[in-house]
Amino acid sequence: MKVTTGKFRVSYAQVFTPRAIEEGQEPKYSLTMLFDKDDPALDPLKKAAKDAAHAKWGDKVPKNIRNPFRDGDEDSDQEAYKDKIFIRVSSKSKPGLVDKDRNAILEAEDFYSGCYARATVNSFAYDTAGNKGVSFGLNNIQKLADGERLDNRTAAEDDFDDYTGSTKAASETDDDGMF
Repeated sequence: MKVTTGKFRVSYAQVFTPRAIEEGQEPKYSLTMLFDKDDPALDPLKKAAKDAAHAKWGDKVPKNIRNPFRDGDEDSDQEAYKDKIFIRVSSKSKPGLVDKDRNAILEAEDFYSGCYARATVNSFAYDTAGNKGVSFGLNNIQKLADGERLDNRTAAEDDFDDYTGSTKAASETDDDGMF
């Protein structure tokens, strides 16, 4: 079932180059969606997940299936995940990526962990190698707004002030033999 999500905060954005989560796995495009725990935008996603489970197993949905909705307070020690539900989505195919005006985003610097977006995803149930659960496949993404970066990366112009010191290398002026 295809669902267009509500607004979420992006984490672990890997949408320009596919990456394997673990060694030996197939590289995929992916991101993690962060929602407030009480966000009503989770409701259509929960319904889609339930529908996928019932489509696969009918009224006999296995107990303890893997749940795509993870509690940030229990399953992460990152500050950005506090009081959040997070959902990891992925795709073997590169997702379409547009800005709020539906213009293509082509540069990785323009879509990053910490910005805000919405996405189209497909729910599906799986039963592979003893693992049973429900997940979401990533289709397309629309960036809605900038946000504070989650990767602690800063802009070069923010890292430096105007330089007023010497142009001599430190090794020319201070050599105490350390390092």
